[in-house]
Amino acid sequence: MLQTLGFMVRGVGVSLEVFFLTLLFSLPLAMPIAFGRMSRQPVVRTLVTGYLLIMRGTPLILQLIFIYFAPKYLYRFLQESFSPLIASQGFWDAAGFFLSYNRFTAVIIAFSLNYAAYFAEIYRGGIESIPKGQYEAAKVLGFTGSQTFGRIILPQVIKRILPASGNEVITLVKDTALAQVIGVPELFRAAQNASSREFSAMPIFIAGVFYFFMNWAVSLAFSRYEKKLSYYS
Repeated sequence: MLQTLGFMVRGVGVSLEVFFLTLLFSLPLAMPIAFGRMSRQPVVRTLVTGYLLIMRGTPLILQLIFIYFAPKYLYRFLQESFSPLIASQGFWDAAGFFLSYNRFTAVIIAFSLNYAAYFAEIYRGGIESIPKGQYEAAKVLGFTGSQTFGRIILPQVIKRILPASGNEVITLVKDTALAQVIGVPELFRAAQNASSREFSAMPIFIAGVFYFFMNWAVSLAFSRYEKKLSYYS
């Protein structure tokens, strides 16, 4: 049992890496995507809307598989199609290096792109919920556009989007289990391996306890942060 717990604790470490790195990249990436979705430029708005439709309209597991395997097939296709035109082996070595990455990197890319789409829509909803009168009042008082957004709009947006963001972050904790689809040894994969090795379902239940406590910690953190920002309401 101690050996099994050791394997699962290492799996928890990988799951937490996926969790924190996804938040690190997806939360800031979501902001320009949200602004692109609200852009007055039809081309920008159409491209961003298409991206959002793809990310939210296809399963994350499919995106994981595509992002991990697609570069390999793309490299093979380019090499077969353009080798007669480009004979330099150095070029193909550089192209192969650029298009190749390991399983963990593929997971972070897929998760970040997927969750950025969801967070972007949450941001957009929060920004558009602010009355336009506040923008006009800030302009009358001499605030610039960036000052208006940073000092007046953003604090209110953060308060309004916290519940929806908390739901997405809790979902992210559980979605880290999908990383095992392409062989990343996170918590659920460690539990499956231990269950197969010991012919017991106990490691799966233990993994469920780990997920429960991780989500409990996330819920507690968001609850405390909402209370801290309650003076904006």
